Amino acid sequence: MKRISLVIIILILLSFSSFAQPGKTEQQILDLSKRKFDWMVNKNTDSLKAVLDEQVKYIHSNGWTQTKQEVIDDFISGKLVYQKIEISETIARLYGTTAIVTGKGKFSGAVNQTPFAMELAYTEVYIKKDNHWLLVSRHSNKMP
Repeated sequence: MKRISLVIIILILLSFSSFAQPGKTEQQILDLSKRKFDWMVNKNTDSLKAVLDEQVKYIHSNGWTQTKQEVIDDFISGKLVYQKIEISETIARLYGTTAIVTGKGKFSGAVNQTPFAMELAYTEVYIKKDNHWLLVSRHSNKMP
């Protein structure tokens, strides 16, 4: 009886630890999301093009919605400039070939040369196509 109780306790502890740390695929998605933010700050449009699905909807906290081409064009033209992105929390949930990333962070930059700095919560949806993860939807909102 003591042995069965010990096994049950160990299984319960293992199940809690599996919730605390992302699995391998979830971590790959989180790493990709972080790299995407780095590419945005560094204006690495080639890498952004590779991670954005052709049908991506990019919805900013003010309701501004962009397509893939508009996102790329605005980075190239300088209409949208991110100076710094600091992610404070993030989690990935995996559903087959779909991954949902939710997080919070501080975003600063400029739109049409008008500076902004805000704390945002965001949701990103990635799908796996041809062994590559692509961003298909991104939505953010200002934190109170």
